[in-house]
Amino acid sequence: MSDQGSQPDQPDHSVDKAARNLDAYRARYAERTAGMTASEIRALFAVASRPEVVSLAGGMPNLAALPLDSLATEVARLVSEDGQVALQYGSAHGVPELREQICEVMALEGISAHPDDVVVTAGSQMGLDMVTRIFCDPGDVILAEGPSYVGALGSFGAYQAEVVHVAMDEDGLQPEALRQAIADLEKQNKRIKFLYTIPNFHNPGGITLAVNRRAEVLEICRQADILVVEDNPYGLLGFDGKPYPALRSMDPDNVVYLGSFSKTFASGLRVGWVLAPLAIREKLVLTAESATLCPPTLNQMIVSRYLSTHDWQGQIKIFQEQYRERRDAMMAALEQYMPAGCTWTKPDGGFFVWLTVPEGVDTKAMLPRAVTQRVAYVSGTGFYRDGFGSRQMRLSYCYPTPERIREGVRRLANTLSEEMELVRTFGTVPPRSVPGPQAPSPDTA
Repeated sequence: MSDQGSQPDQPDHSVDKAARNLDAYRARYAERTAGMTASEIRALFAVASRPEVVSLAGGMPNLAALPLDSLATEVARLVSEDGQVALQYGSAHGVPELREQICEVMALEGISAHPDDVVVTAGSQMGLDMVTRIFCDPGDVILAEGPSYVGALGSFGAYQAEVVHVAMDEDGLQPEALRQAIADLEKQNKRIKFLYTIPNFHNPGGITLAVNRRAEVLEICRQADILVVEDNPYGLLGFDGKPYPALRSMDPDNVVYLGSFSKTFASGLRVGWVLAPLAIREKLVLTAESATLCPPTLNQMIVSRYLSTHDWQGQIKIFQEQYRERRDAMMAALEQYMPAGCTWTKPDGGFFVWLTVPEGVDTKAMLPRAVTQRVAYVSGTGFYRDGFGSRQMRLSYCYPTPERIREGVRRLANTLSEEMELVRTFGTVPPRSVPGPQAPSPDTA
């Protein structure tokens, strides 16, 4: 009874409403958060990280070949000798000496740059986020290869940009498909802000943009007044030892270049950079100041000390040999174990292979069963903005040993064969839509 003694207690609907809404702040979020979703496979990788599971998923570099003892000595000396600088606030532009060294690194790919045009970032992911932030309003269009890097799609979605994928083949981005996409979008009166491309050893595709296509792609974008954002974390990890010419080297005025030390040195330091024309560079510095105030000075100085005291080009050659051996192990295992109807790319550098499975198999639905069989991969759907990729998966060979790679592929092939038998027996499952770009974890990026 109520406190008047005459009316029954009324149910408290506010309690029911709160119980139904697990996020009490939901109504307060900005609209752009609607497209931000956690990776559906992230929970699986808590299991996949167990030692008995062979993970062919994560793009983690193999750091075993780094000279850790001498690095420890140099880091200790750095803190002892220059600790008051290394442990202090720095500039959002980046440590000057490191910016000079970055120009020397980029020169290997034919890029001529001034240190003032380099902005150091906390990993190239930060650079990608900043470029999207300064160029894209909600509803603007970004052209990107299909498939594309999951971290890029997450950033684009966070700023409410629309992603239109452009088809690739074994020679990379198709120029004719790029022309057609631009023409279609112009008819719809949509604003295209930039083309995002990973021309070398593509993540996740494992393919490289042919040299004879590079100038054509750049000319198409220039004629359409579209900026090119070149993401090149793997460019120095080619297996023939000869870097491809960077797009930036061919068109400095219309290409923003993203680089990183995560793949050629140490991913945990989170040191990357953006090379941009002067006007864009100024916007990037202001954006960096508002986001982080300054990138970690200690990490930058560690990278700079490494570049000045170690044979970093020789170290890259060691990485190239390691990854070539692992690539070869994966190619041989795929050839030996994969059931008929599967196809895959053969990368000439980088970390990844893109595998296509027979019609009717959904790699996203199969993933939990693969983890049960003690092997992990990344489903192809995470690399598309529009829900495609259910017949694809990304396999990474950079971290496991060749022996583990062969065993992982064998387990994966067994799982796939069982899945194909289920499809033959019970039919296929209707394709499912993907709500939006999924935020990657380090295990999946």
